[in-house]
Amino acid sequence: MNNKFDALKDDDSGDHDQDQGSPKDSEKEKNEDEDKEQNASKKKVRCHFFPRPQMVVPGAGEHPLQYNYTFWYSRRTPGRPASTQSYEQNIKQIGSFASVEQFWRFYSHMIRPGDLTGHSDFHLFKEGIKPMWEDDANKMGGKWIIRLRKGLASRCWENLILAMLGEQFMVGEEICGAVVSVRFQEDIISIWNKTASDQATTARIRDTLRRVLNLPPNTIMEYKTHTDSIKAWEDFHGLVNASGGR
Repeated sequence: MNNKFDALKDDDSGDHDQDQGSPKDSEKEKNEDEDKEQNASKKKVRCHFFPRPQMVVPGAGEHPLQYNYTFWYSRRTPGRPASTQSYEQNIKQIGSFASVEQFWRFYSHMIRPGDLTGHSDFHLFKEGIKPMWEDDANKMGGKWIIRLRKGLASRCWENLILAMLGEQFMVGEEICGAVVSVRFQEDIISIWNKTASDQATTARIRDTLRRVLNLPPNTIMEYKTHTDSIKAWEDFHGLVNASGGR
C-alpha cells in the first residue's frame, strides 16, 4: 500500500544506517562510511519521489472500489488566519487505498472524529484531488454543509464515507470528497461535488445525504459554492490586512 508511512520507514532505516557507522582511521572504513551515507541519501530521495507517480492498486483477492481515495488530516491554531500556502502546507496525507480491505486497514487504526481535540479536520477525497477549493476538480463546484451538535460526528462521518465509497449517491463522477471538521462548540460535516451549477445533481446529493445520515426533517443543510468561499476568504483577509492584523 502506498502511503506516507512507507516513506517514514525508509527514512528511518537510512538514518539508522548512518548512525551505526563509527569513525575509523583507515581509508577503507572511511570509504565504507561514505558509501553508507550515499546509499542512505538515495533511499531518502527514492522514498520522497516514489509515491507520487504510482497509483495504489487492489491486492490479490481484494474487493476493488470504483475509485481510489486518499485520507488527509489537518489541524491549525484557531483564531490565526491562514493563507492558501500555509493551509496547503498544513494538510497531511495519511494514505491512499484502492480496495475495501485497504480502506479498513487505514480506518481501523484512525482516531474517530469525536475523539479529536482542537481545530481538526479529516478529509477523504478521490486520489489526485486535493481538499482545497482551488484544485481543478473542485474550483467550479461546491459543498453541502451540515452543522452537528457535539457527539454525532463519529457516526455521521462513518455513514457518510461508507456511502461515498459504496457509490450510493448515484451522480457519476460528481463527488470529489468529504470533510469532517471538529470545532469547540460544534462539528461540521460536508460533501464536495464538481459542478455547483448542476442543480439536479446537487439536489440528489442533498437527498441522499439526508437519507444515509438519517437526518431529522428539520435539519438545516446549506449549499455553498467554492467561488463564494474563496471570495469570502479574500474579503476577510482584505479586512485583516487593512486593519494591520496578521
